[in-house]
Amino acid sequence: MMNHFVFLAVLFLLRNASYSHQEPLVFPIMYLSVSEDLTLQRLLVEWDVGKSAHDAELSMSFEIQVNRTEENMIVWTEFHNVTLDKSGKPLHWSWDSDLPLECMSHSVRIRSKAETSKIWSQWSLWETVLGLDTSNSSGPQIFPDEKVVEEGFDISLCCIGRKGLIIKKFFLYPAVHNYSRTNTQIGLLSVKNVSHQEVPHITVYCQESCEEDECYNQAVFFVGKPPDIPTDFSCQTQDMKTIICTWSQGGDTYLYGNHSTRYTLFEEFSQNLVPCTVSCSEQCSCSWDIKQQRVYNVTLTVENPLGKKTVVDVFDVTHRIYPSAPFQLWEECTDIEITLYWKHRNKGIELFCETEVLHPDGKAELHNSSSTQFQYASITLNGLQPYTEYTVRVRCGVAKHFWRWSEWSEARTIRTEEATPSGKLDIWREITPVLGGRNVTLFWKPASSFRANGRSISYEITWEKVEEDSKPEHISISSVYNNTRISIDNHPYKISIMAKNNVNYSLPSVVIIPGVAGTEKELSISDLKEDQVNSTDDGIFISWEPRNTYDSYIIDWCNFPKLQPCDLQWKRFGPNTSSALISSASFVPGVRYNFHIYGSVANTVYLLEKKTGYFKELPSPLDPTVEKVHLTFHAVTVSWDSYPTDESQPGFVRGYHVYVSPLQEDCNLKESKKHILSDGSVLCKYTIENPEEKRYTVKHLMPNTKYKLVVKAYTGGGETPIANFVYIETPFNSNVLYLLVLLVIVPLLVAALCHWKMKWVKECCCPVIPSPNKSKVLSLKELTIGSEKVLKINDCMPDALAVESTSEAQKLHLWSQMSSTPTEDKIDSSWTYPKQNEERDFTSTPKPLTHMWFENFVYSSHIAVESDPYQNLEEMLKTSKPQLSAMLYQPQYYFDILNESVVSSPGETAGRKTSFRYISQTDVHCLGRRL
Repeated sequence: MMNHFVFLAVLFLLRNASYSHQEPLVFPIMYLSVSEDLTLQRLLVEWDVGKSAHDAELSMSFEIQVNRTEENMIVWTEFHNVTLDKSGKPLHWSWDSDLPLECMSHSVRIRSKAETSKIWSQWSLWETVLGLDTSNSSGPQIFPDEKVVEEGFDISLCCIGRKGLIIKKFFLYPAVHNYSRTNTQIGLLSVKNVSHQEVPHITVYCQESCEEDECYNQAVFFVGKPPDIPTDFSCQTQDMKTIICTWSQGGDTYLYGNHSTRYTLFEEFSQNLVPCTVSCSEQCSCSWDIKQQRVYNVTLTVENPLGKKTVVDVFDVTHRIYPSAPFQLWEECTDIEITLYWKHRNKGIELFCETEVLHPDGKAELHNSSSTQFQYASITLNGLQPYTEYTVRVRCGVAKHFWRWSEWSEARTIRTEEATPSGKLDIWREITPVLGGRNVTLFWKPASSFRANGRSISYEITWEKVEEDSKPEHISISSVYNNTRISIDNHPYKISIMAKNNVNYSLPSVVIIPGVAGTEKELSISDLKEDQVNSTDDGIFISWEPRNTYDSYIIDWCNFPKLQPCDLQWKRFGPNTSSALISSASFVPGVRYNFHIYGSVANTVYLLEKKTGYFKELPSPLDPTVEKVHLTFHAVTVSWDSYPTDESQPGFVRGYHVYVSPLQEDCNLKESKKHILSDGSVLCKYTIENPEEKRYTVKHLMPNTKYKLVVKAYTGGGETPIANFVYIETPFNSNVLYLLVLLVIVPLLVAALCHWKMKWVKECCCPVIPSPNKSKVLSLKELTIGSEKVLKINDCMPDALAVESTSEAQKLHLWSQMSSTPTEDKIDSSWTYPKQNEERDFTSTPKPLTHMWFENFVYSSHIAVESDPYQNLEEMLKTSKPQLSAMLYQPQYYFDILNESVVSSPGETAGRKTSFRYISQTDVHCLGRRL
């Protein structure tokens, strides 16, 4: 024994020593086996390593690869870690394929290593599971076939062709977006996120590269959902003989037939399947007989090919009693009370029942009652109205260990007995004066407190004089009427109206009709001004001034004011009310309603106020007709006197708008507002806020211009769109033409005439005066004295002299005639000139200023300046006449001799600067006739 322990110790030391000096050992795959589960589409792999690895209980890693032979591609690699034990059991691993295993051959190989080592063993040989692609079939094969796919998941299919043939077509119907591969022996098709279609299944079609019948094949697959968890699952009994379990079946799984949802019930305490048949409509149910067992634990399982759900109910059957519905209801009743009876089938069980009473107004009341163990039960219902229909029904539950109510019994309608009418009628009247009396139209309706309480109703009307004893008169009116007319004289009358049924009369409603004086007073008050009132979305708001003398107020109106009869309505209000909202289903937009407010005291009414208004105002459909148009140069006056503003309008006419615009352009008149039409054109807008003012003058117009004009009435509902215009044209203003002639044409003619006679005007008004400084004479050196140039008068020969004395003028008279005689005659007959140093006597008597002109023909540019002017003149006179004419200088010049005082000698006269004026010959025509 000792030797054996020594041997083991030595062996252990040797092993540790070898591991410490060598690399860890490699454990190759000793055994590998691959199989397939076609139902689960799963590869099952089994392998093992050497016994030494198991004995050492090594932790090892295995690398596993899956290869598809047809594609020659590794489609999966996974590392599998495991700790070996000494049992020596082989290792297992499984892989689920996304592609059906029938489509291709699959191969698996494995290698291993210890976790403490870095060296892998050699790969094992490929272990192959053959697919059907290697088989010799009689036609194309599709996989999978009749597969159930959950909605939202993926599916891959393949079609395997026969050897030597390829897949030509591979598709789905209905068409679903997919990926497909064809033109090989194995066709592939993949659908991602598959969804349910409106057909029970999806069909897959496959065709080889040939046309014979055996070249085609098809398969189907189903898309659905797993079942929902059952809801409202419960079990109960009605008679302690049979248990019924019910539940809601949940949503549609889209799977039918062999793939539809299956239900099973299993009782856990007895470990038996519940022997019942499930039926489903709105709810699913299953029932079986009760035996001696009282407590149950029932498990409901719901499953289909895509999943399974379960739910459990544990119960004591005595606590799950669900009574049957009551039946055979009957009643006993009076005018205000009903006693209801019914039967039930749950004998020997104490029940608690509930009765529902439905009133005519739709209100429901619940009344509880306890039931004995007899075959029938009852309940008394109080506080009901006479001659009124009520609908009743009953349901019950177990008083002890209440579980739930039974179903409702059949509803039963019951009418209470008749009774005396309660309350009073609400009555009103309308008085119309006639010859010798009055017609009174009476109206009545049930007041809020009135109830007929009977089957047959009639109305008894009684009237009698107030002030004296008289026999009352009365008539009876059928219930189908709510008004009547009676005739009375001019005395005050008391009128009462009562409702009558088969039991008795109601309390009378009374109204006092005043005498003829009171009627006339009321009619005179009827001329009161009507105040306008406002409307709301719910009706027409009426307010009035409260008076302390009245115990109530009445408002009356007609629902159809344009018809006869007008359907007169009225409403009463308490003494503390001063406003009301009047609403009626008959109110329509665009109709004017008139309201009369009365005060009532001691059954006598008095008219207080009158109101008028619209439920909703509308624009006036008719435009005012322009009747008169008065035109001036700058204004137009229009009128529309016949336009109505009464109740024929669909709203209160608040005023008018006058629109004006030129035909060819936008309007921009003073004192107006702009109004833009839908087409973008601009009108001038004038507003008249008084509806009774039906005349307006548009000013600031242009004469001789065409305008378009329209008048629109506006109400509280606005105004209708502008459609039709009146076209006018302002007259021509002749004053403007006259002003145009005066301001434009006349100045133009004057300017043209002046331009035409410019030269003549210039010569007459602005003569050209030569400047002495520009004369060539001043350029002679003989005329220079010092630094100045001086031209003395005796150095010049004047071309004309003006003599201002009368005597001198007479002497020169002959000279003045030379303008009409030949030049020779002038010289011979009239030339007189004094000697240079000869003194001349002039009269000292002042004479009127006269001008006498004479022409000097001697002055010429050909005469030498140095020569004596007087000598030259004499010489020229001695020459022949033709030579003299040739020597004349043009233009000629004149001297104007002014005689302001007596001059003693020519020398003095020559020395005075004011005695002579040098006048250009161009001025002769302005000064007078040439001499």
